[in-house]
Amino acid sequence: MKATEFEFRRRVWLIGIIICAGYWAYAIDHVSVIEAIARWVAEWRPSASVLAAKLAVGIATLLIGFGAAVRTWGTAYLKASVVFDAKLHSDALVADGPYRYVRHPLYFASVVSFVGFAMVASRLGALIIIIPMTLLYLRLAGREDAELEREQGERYREYARRVPRLWPAIRPRLPGTGAKPQWPQAFRGEGFMWAFTVAFAVFALTLSVKLLWLTIGIALVFLFGQNFIHNRKHRKQMAAAA
Repeated sequence: MKATEFEFRRRVWLIGIIICAGYWAYAIDHVSVIEAIARWVAEWRPSASVLAAKLAVGIATLLIGFGAAVRTWGTAYLKASVVFDAKLHSDALVADGPYRYVRHPLYFASVVSFVGFAMVASRLGALIIIIPMTLLYLRLAGREDAELEREQGERYREYARRVPRLWPAIRPRLPGTGAKPQWPQAFRGEGFMWAFTVAFAVFALTLSVKLLWLTIGIALVFLFGQNFIHNRKHRKQMAAAA
């Protein structure tokens, strides 16, 4: 199971479409996952329903924050430009940092984060987000595995035998190579994920839907703006090289 060239090149837009479809599902199912949890708690302790809602949003925030941290860790051993590039880079094998635990730490972290995003969607919307998003990342991982194996040969096959694809091992499966993480560019590259984390943290404290959507909107503008700027720079570089 591997993604097509179109899926890989347009992965950011596909992710955006899945998220929008998930939240659009409020038009069909008007009850959010958070509200469903609060209602369930209210049945046996009405006074605890608000606290339950805040705790649920807190869990969502932790999931997104965890995903942001792992993505930043992984990006620190790559380049932010590689993370957002429409072209698949298979000329080098990165086997340090989180890549000692899982072959695709950025995809693993994204799946975890989107479970957090799904918690503020409707019940139907949560399914629309989690299932297609997980399948998309599995397909993207499959494509990268195939390309890396084609380029790296036995070296990558040995790496794949020792390191799991999408669910990380508890202990590192490989010794470190001594590569130094580039934290500043990693935090810049993953700034949109930290913006999402802040948005959910604010929501957990206030339960203000307006503030949530405002901060999510800012984060999405940042994400798509970053993707647009990178692709524009890449096209200019390709044109100059030609």
